[in-house]
Amino acid sequence: MLTATPHSGISPRPDRAGAASGTTSGTARDWWRDAVIYQVYVRSFLDSTGDGIGDLAGVRAGLPYLKKLGVDGIWLSPFYPSPQHDHGYDVADYCGVDPTYGDLEEFDRLVAAAHRLGLKVVIDIVPNHCSSEHPWFRAALAEGPGGEHRARFHFADGRGPNGELPPNNWRAMFGGPAWSRVTEPGGPAGAPEPGQWYLHLFTPEQPDLNWRNPAVAEYFDRVLRFWLDRGVDGFRVDVAAGLFKHPDLPDSPDPEADERTRDSVNPLAWNQPEVHEVWRRWRALCDEYADRDGQDRLLVGEVSVPTAREHAKYVRPDELHQAFFFHLLSAPWDVDAFRKVIDEALTDIAGTGSTVTWVLNNHDQVRTVTRYAGEGCASGVSGTEPWNVDLGAARARAAALLMLALPGAAYVYQGEELGLPEVVDLPDEVLTDPIFRRTGSRRRIRDGCRVPLPWSGHASPFGFTSGAEEARPWLPQPDWFAEHATDRALADTRSFWHLYRDGLQLRRGLPQLGEGTLRWLDAPPEVLAFERGDGLICAVNFGTAPAPAPVPGTPLLSSGECPDGVLPGSTAAWWVTDTAPHPH
Repeated sequence: MLTATPHSGISPRPDRAGAASGTTSGTARDWWRDAVIYQVYVRSFLDSTGDGIGDLAGVRAGLPYLKKLGVDGIWLSPFYPSPQHDHGYDVADYCGVDPTYGDLEEFDRLVAAAHRLGLKVVIDIVPNHCSSEHPWFRAALAEGPGGEHRARFHFADGRGPNGELPPNNWRAMFGGPAWSRVTEPGGPAGAPEPGQWYLHLFTPEQPDLNWRNPAVAEYFDRVLRFWLDRGVDGFRVDVAAGLFKHPDLPDSPDPEADERTRDSVNPLAWNQPEVHEVWRRWRALCDEYADRDGQDRLLVGEVSVPTAREHAKYVRPDELHQAFFFHLLSAPWDVDAFRKVIDEALTDIAGTGSTVTWVLNNHDQVRTVTRYAGEGCASGVSGTEPWNVDLGAARARAAALLMLALPGAAYVYQGEELGLPEVVDLPDEVLTDPIFRRTGSRRRIRDGCRVPLPWSGHASPFGFTSGAEEARPWLPQPDWFAEHATDRALADTRSFWHLYRDGLQLRRGLPQLGEGTLRWLDAPPEVLAFERGDGLICAVNFGTAPAPAPVPGTPLLSSGECPDGVLPGSTAAWWVTDTAPHPH
């Protein structure tokens, strides 16, 4: 007999329109609380011009596909004018569209088309750093030390007799020192000479902005209003735990900082207390717009902090609405690890009044099919590790059903619904990730999850672009992408796509899912089982051997073949008990 352990999840909100009726969320002000958002990496989604690079018109053409899948909205990766040193995360103009992706008129058409289909539009905002080609930084280089524009960045004199050493020992996330030295403009009679250093926690082409300067905050107020006035429904905030650095810029106390590629635990450069004032300011600005029409303008943060308790500080009622909870993404395929992560999230994050924002994939991480394919595949980048793709696919399918059954919101990365594995054998000469350019190492490179999507056919470009031979996809697609093409996925009812579509439909049709309570159930050692609301049971077998099903009868939905009374290994399933409300 099943016994339940109650969890202190959030009770269903009485104003959550749509959750019980089976309609798309968005009719209530807090539409985001249980929304499922599809992440569009614009460059790799769909190319409308034949140049081999995805664009906004391609996204607009793909909206009916996303509506059919059943998501509530889209999040667009940066499409702003940029020299593309980090594919748009080096922004040269925050209020425009790079010609590679279209123009403002095309952006407006995309927003209007999405809204006609009932889809929300969330865009990426990059406040920690800009491009070295941003007008502010160009002015800073031209004016010399002590100028107004230099105060908008982190310029400092170097150490050593002639200032030849960086101001401190900080390392960049993408490899190498976090400082670069500039050449100062020469005077009337002098030649240019080496001068100050500037801080860049990612690449030299991405100078960090100085948020202690009021001009920076005022500038981003204007940027947010520009896009809100064009109808966007929210912002995904890049590097939301960054922005502020210790005012004295001292050496990092981390003794391993010089040996790591990513100095992401430097407490002097991340998670400073002043950053919360920025999110209060942005929340108040977004609430102005929400008060006009009753629709929240979402702020969802990329918050990389060590614990769920620290994460919770970013989603207090007057700060970000949500923040991606990456601990599920980084958890090993292990029943105890998953339960611990879920417990911590529901205790610490949901306790703030927000909802947990679950994620299994994104544009920076190895795809789940490869990540779950065996020991040693977490990096998934060298192409030499032995792995079992079928096992990885089964686990990825099970993880998807688990995520969609958890209380809160979820984000799905493009291609996740196709079961795409990581492309691990891209030749060095085609790699574009600045991590590779700065370190020469393939470890942690991100190109493998960014290869353009396969839409149709049996050979590259798989319907991604209709351009001539010389305009091939910006990253090469492997031949085996044919197995995952969208046309094939839609035709095969056993595909990843149908699993996601069915899960999303049930999520909207079952009153037990979305927000609400979660109660852990007793289960065999390798099985994670819980009840949502009144009578919706989800169970995942993390082992490889079959286990007894938690309830008798045929599952409502399962990630693989699931005979009555049995939960096979690497499989997840949902059941609705006889006394529970059934889907509409």
